[in-house]
Amino acid sequence: AELWIEGRRQYRRIPAISAALVQGDRTVWAKGFGTTDRAGTTPATPDTIYSICSISKIFTAVALMQQWERGKVALDAPVTRYLPWAQLADDPRESVPVTLRGLLTHSAGLPREADFPYWTGPDFPFPTQAQIRARIGSQAPLYPAETTWQYSNLGLTLVGETVEAVSGERYADYVTAHILDPLGLADTRPGIPAELYGKQMAVGWGALEADGTRPPVALFDPAGLTPAAGFSASVADLARFAGWTLRLGKSGEEEVLRASTLREMERVHYISPDWEVSWGLGFAVRQVGGTTVVRHGGTCPGYRSELAISPREDMAVAVAMNAMDDPGRLAEGIAALI
Repeated sequence: AELWIEGRRQYRRIPAISAALVQGDRTVWAKGFGTTDRAGTTPATPDTIYSICSISKIFTAVALMQQWERGKVALDAPVTRYLPWAQLADDPRESVPVTLRGLLTHSAGLPREADFPYWTGPDFPFPTQAQIRARIGSQAPLYPAETTWQYSNLGLTLVGETVEAVSGERYADYVTAHILDPLGLADTRPGIPAELYGKQMAVGWGALEADGTRPPVALFDPAGLTPAAGFSASVADLARFAGWTLRLGKSGEEEVLRASTLREMERVHYISPDWEVSWGLGFAVRQVGGTTVVRHGGTCPGYRSELAISPREDMAVAVAMNAMDDPGRLAEGIAALI
């Protein structure tokens, strides 16, 4: 696996890759490949920090399900019960209400993004929480709720807003106190540690150009999109998180969540009419070679990542890189080789 990863890294000219393998609740292998700074002198390690972008959504889903366990939210209630301001523009099409279950499964019909150009470089101007709230009323649904799968960063941002509203704590404070600290995830943050950029945090690079180079990508601030796309983490921490899910699934003893709640998150809650897309509560749920895998990937300017967990095989793989390439292929390759 190490030879294959390093071969792929060199062939694809990826500056840095970090990867980890979990069996049960134990990280049995973790390694860094390449270098993480602009000068190409700092070796990547399992503790190198990367933006994990949409893997953030898993932590947001866990936070919401903690509130569900406490009876603070109902998954099938209109999200406006908790966020009265989260009312999209009028839509003449008939629709059931937008619910938290719909948001967690990307089936609520919302636009993919808040109404700002934050994926545009070189500055990536992510909106603040206040800006998202002020603009949402002018955004129309793309589809009637519960009819079409449409991946939505806006939707999971509203899930994070719900956590903040019903818990009475700032979102970042809540996930740190109730998820990250209890699980010992010291290198995972609801945000980007700019002070570590070019040090413990890898610098970002873009897509492979025709001449074989990758352009540098500036650091971004996820701001109001943090619940959907703003976390940073090491693969060592992603492996610990995956190990927690496997441990909880086997032990049945409450730890951050009840085991029954985790099972509820990992089962299919929405499947597209063509049966091509299936989603749990925060997790994608897929069949890979006859094995059910719960997973999530992340893509942000300069970084890509993948976390894949197979409860039946009691195994998980985490991959992160500081370039716009394909961590999913690496994760599936590592699992297949093992």
